[in-house]
Amino acid sequence: MGETNFNPVSHLPGITQLTPAMRSVLERMARAGHAPLYTLAPQEARAAYEAGAGVLEVPKAALARVEDFRIPARDGHPLPARLYSPADHALPVLLYFHGGGFTIGSVASHDVLCRELARLSGCMVVSLDYRLAPEHRFPVAVNDAWDATQWLTSHAAQVGAVPGRLALGGDSAGGTQAAVCALLARDAGLPVALQMLFYPGTAAYQDTPSHEKFAHGLVLEKPHIDYFFDQYIAPQDRGDWRFSPLSAPDLDGVAPAWIGLAECDPLVDEGLLYADRLRLAGVPVDIEIYRGVTHEFIKMGRAIPEARQAHADAARAMAAALRQ
Repeated sequence: MGETNFNPVSHLPGITQLTPAMRSVLERMARAGHAPLYTLAPQEARAAYEAGAGVLEVPKAALARVEDFRIPARDGHPLPARLYSPADHALPVLLYFHGGGFTIGSVASHDVLCRELARLSGCMVVSLDYRLAPEHRFPVAVNDAWDATQWLTSHAAQVGAVPGRLALGGDSAGGTQAAVCALLARDAGLPVALQMLFYPGTAAYQDTPSHEKFAHGLVLEKPHIDYFFDQYIAPQDRGDWRFSPLSAPDLDGVAPAWIGLAECDPLVDEGLLYADRLRLAGVPVDIEIYRGVTHEFIKMGRAIPEARQAHADAARAMAAALRQ
């Protein structure tokens, strides 16, 4: 066939909001023609995600310490974790939960991002491999995240971190985990300096206007969300606030929040709703909306300038909260 002028993303709703760089990434993704993750078995989806995870990342930062270790879960399962530190001496620490709809993603897929956060903030980062669905359905992932939070709080010195200087962070489903663990920490009286949330999932049901407007064609599609949640949680459990922190009865007294959202993302409205609820509860909130980019943009730093800006903004918030 001859060359055509067909633009694979030009017909999509909201597409005029995209930056030229974001539009270019989406066009390249469309031309690559990979099978959507939601058409694959979970193990195949994980492999496909891992294979593409580093393609658009910034160069891997060299750090003073990068060490793998294990954190025991409540059932004795050893959870893999990786420590990143820009120095050999004790530093405050961010516990990071990767995204991936509770079904895909890993410490490896988020390695570059965690290196950047450590490098730019001057703080330590510990990234957790919590157990994934469908092998481990709700609430295993959130239990793993909370077990790791408690363990790191009481064993900070063991990994070379400063005791009592802990932040929680994550992207997408990992942002959900961080928000939930911040609430659990409040209830348990554990000190958390900051909850750092990149486009977190916070709602029980995907019925906001942004879920409709950005349902197709912009990296995270409605079929992806349905697929991930079908793997992870039964419909009758979606109202549990450990899945949907917007359902939490109150947010009073939870850790201050830094929230970074993508403008062209199904999750942007629920991120804004969570920020509003935190503010109404008197919680300090710093929110950034990165214009013209989509879900997953923070892992596209080689191509998307807003990703590098988000890394710097989040790291600045980490440093300010953890070094007080």
